[in-house]
Amino acid sequence: MVTRLSHFFLRTLREDPADAEVASHRLLVRAGYIRRTAPGIFTWLPLGLKVKARIEAVIREEMANAGAYEVHFPALLPREPYEQSGRWTSYGDGIFRLKDRRGADYLLAPTHEEMFTLLVKDLYSSYKDLPLMIYQIQDKYRDEARPRAGLLRGREFTMKDAYSFDYTDEGQDASYMAQRDAYERIFRRLGLEYVIVAADNGLMGGARSEEFLHPTPVGEDTFVRSAGGYAANVEAFTTVAPEPIPFDGLPEPVIFDSPDTPTIETLVAHSNAVLDGSYTAADMLKNVVLALTHLDGTRELVVVGIPGDREIDDKRAEVAFAPAEVEAATDEDFERHPLLVRGYIGPWSETGPILGEESATGIRYLLDPRVVDGTSWITGANIDEKHVHSLVAGRDFTADGFVEVANVREGDPAPDGSGPVSLARGMEIGHVFQLGRFFAETLGLQVLDPNGKLVTVTMGSYGIGVTRILAIIAELNNDDRGLIWPEPVAPFDVHVVATGKDAVAFELAAQLSDDLEAAGLDVLYDDRAKVSPGVKFADAELIGVPRIVIVGRGAAAGEVELWDRRSGEREVVPAAAAVARLSSTR
Repeated sequence: MVTRLSHFFLRTLREDPADAEVASHRLLVRAGYIRRTAPGIFTWLPLGLKVKARIEAVIREEMANAGAYEVHFPALLPREPYEQSGRWTSYGDGIFRLKDRRGADYLLAPTHEEMFTLLVKDLYSSYKDLPLMIYQIQDKYRDEARPRAGLLRGREFTMKDAYSFDYTDEGQDASYMAQRDAYERIFRRLGLEYVIVAADNGLMGGARSEEFLHPTPVGEDTFVRSAGGYAANVEAFTTVAPEPIPFDGLPEPVIFDSPDTPTIETLVAHSNAVLDGSYTAADMLKNVVLALTHLDGTRELVVVGIPGDREIDDKRAEVAFAPAEVEAATDEDFERHPLLVRGYIGPWSETGPILGEESATGIRYLLDPRVVDGTSWITGANIDEKHVHSLVAGRDFTADGFVEVANVREGDPAPDGSGPVSLARGMEIGHVFQLGRFFAETLGLQVLDPNGKLVTVTMGSYGIGVTRILAIIAELNNDDRGLIWPEPVAPFDVHVVATGKDAVAFELAAQLSDDLEAAGLDVLYDDRAKVSPGVKFADAELIGVPRIVIVGRGAAAGEVELWDRRSGEREVVPAAAAVARLSSTR
């Protein structure tokens, strides 16, 4: 049935919403696709649901082609499965927890690995039942600290999450590639540029993890790539450490006065003034104190030594120290550790490490992989207003370990030897991940193998952000007048606009709409009788159906105007020809 705008649930806005940061947020609200309910939470209106359904239809088709079957879990879930996996605690403040009237704990699901695992455990017990791939398209809930950019970073969002189940690693590899290939087909059909990057495996381990990133300036993720084909997000980037240097014959460390030099910049200037050399920030060893809050609530300080020309990357630090929360040490932290001399911290002291500790400060000390044995540094002497030069790694100090927390820069060498990397911004649109046996072991998912022995199932996890994809498509397809949807996801195939006051125009527009519908097209007909042509055209541009038919002045002669919103071209054709043209190009 033709959708008539006079009865359609739609109100467009002429002004941008005050909280809109990006084009997709601004236009989706103005054009009547979504309405804000609370920060990061939106009500979906008929236009928005139609676009969302079309995106989901593409996903369902390709999931079927990959051999996956659809299920649907509740969003409200009991605590117990998440307690078993440890994620009731490890999610921290990132999830919504609630109690029922009897005091039982529940959560609004941020993701459903536990439920998929338990479902298969309940129903399957033999290797003959595998491989299996099942998926759902379901709303997820995460208590984002700073929801932003409309649908791009919300508290409630729609995801497609799929899971594969195999009893051998070889089977898992095949399932992984089936989903990975399906993702490529989905994003190509939706017209989305993507880069596949290596991603961090996280706490659950697994052999392989890759993200599909859409390159965009509004993206929240930084990724690196080389001309030779390497690509990874910054969290998964591994530093190429230089070869160790022999330190035989190197000068001994010397403490020197360095008043008012608590920063790398002031230390470089002072060192060049008082020492015989031309030093840069790269010659300084910067020591950063971080505070880790562990799952049991304990707070631990660590000192991280990095080259002075680098900074701590917060995301890399989060990954490196997960599941602990990471922040810069506070004034109170320094007060509780008097051996930390702020601005003059170092890994070495002329009196040696404190009793029973490797570190001169008594605090766990970690190093950037670039700080290899034989490298010589200027760094803090752990004495107020004093530094030390000619301090050699491996000879004068060692570390409790190495950690990847320093920022990645343009020109850093790719770890696979494919050349220097460049940095770009991107938005995650999909993630394929070999979970391995973490959830199966935790929740007891086993099957009998061909020899009759119980084996633990290996799993894969595959996610696509449905509502985020919708926002990205809107972000890519608009102009200063409104949205311009690609045909595969547009809310309607054709938008018919009747203009003027002549009844002939409305009669022809109504007949044309029926004929287009009969030809298999989904039609939006603007039949509003007392609305000016200017308002109708403005609404048509704002709503963004890419093919518009204007029925107005030429109606008496049986002519209509075809308007292609993508190219801006307009052409007058007979009404019968319009039906043939539009139905043939669908």
